[in-house]
Amino acid sequence: MELYDTHSHLDYPEFNTDIETVIKRAMDSGVSRVITVGTDIESSQGAIAISERFEQVYAAIGWHPSSAERAPEDITDELFRLTCHPKVVAIGESGLDFYRLPSKENPELKLKDEAIKKRERELFIQHLKVAEKSGLNVIIHQRESFADVFETLSEFKSVKAVFHCFTDSDEVLQKILNSGWIVSYTGIVTFKNARDVRMAVKNTPLNKMMVETDCPFLAPVPHRGKRCEPAFVKFTAETIAEIKQCSLEELAQMTCSVAKEFFKFNKS
Repeated sequence: MELYDTHSHLDYPEFNTDIETVIKRAMDSGVSRVITVGTDIESSQGAIAISERFEQVYAAIGWHPSSAERAPEDITDELFRLTCHPKVVAIGESGLDFYRLPSKENPELKLKDEAIKKRERELFIQHLKVAEKSGLNVIIHQRESFADVFETLSEFKSVKAVFHCFTDSDEVLQKILNSGWIVSYTGIVTFKNARDVRMAVKNTPLNKMMVETDCPFLAPVPHRGKRCEPAFVKFTAETIAEIKQCSLEELAQMTCSVAKEFFKFNKS
C-alpha cells in the first residue's frame, strides 16, 4: 500500500533542521510521493530545490493570493520558465482569498478591498494562462471567494483544478465535481468539530478526491496542535476510509490513481 501527500510546504522554516528525517518518516509510513507547493517565486524555487534532493518529492509552483499585493506585475514568464523543470508537476497554489479584506477591520476601506480583489484576479489569471500554456493543472486556494474563482476558472476549459484543503458546503462541492474538477482533504477531517467536512467527504466519490497534509499546518488527530508532516497523511486517509466505509488499501489506491492522473509525474 502507498499513499501520496499531494500538498505540503517543505520549504517552510519548520523543516529547515530535519527535512531528511521528515522524508524518511514519510517513506517508512508508506507515503511514496510528496508534492511540495510554492507560495511565491522564491518559495517555488525552493520547492524545486527540495525536489532535486529527494527522488520522492515533486514541486508545484505559484504565488499565493494572500501575498498578491507584493507580487511583480506580471509573473507569467518566470512561472513558465520554472515549468520546464522535470520535477514541476502542477501550478499553484493559486486562486483568490477574500477572508482578510481591509473592510473587515474598517468598513470605510471598501475601495481598498476592490483593489486587492482586482490584483488577486490578475495574478490568478496569470497562473491559469501558464497552466494552459504548459499543460499542467492548477492547485486552487480559495476562501470566501468561490463564485469569483468559479467564474474565472471556467474560462480555461483545458485546465483541470484541485480545490485543496476543501471545507466548503455540499452546494460548492457539487459545482466543483460537475465542472470536472476535484477536491483534496486535510487532517481537518479528523477534528471533532469538522462535521461538515466529513459530510463533504461522504458525498465525494473516491475517484474525485485526493489526500494531503498542508504541512506544517493542520496536523490530524492524534497530532493536532503539533507540527504536521507528510507521514501524518495516513491518519487523514484512515478517517476518510472510515467515512467512505472502504478499506484503507482501497482508499489509498484510488487517491493515488487520481493524483497520477492530475499531476504530470511522467515529465521526469
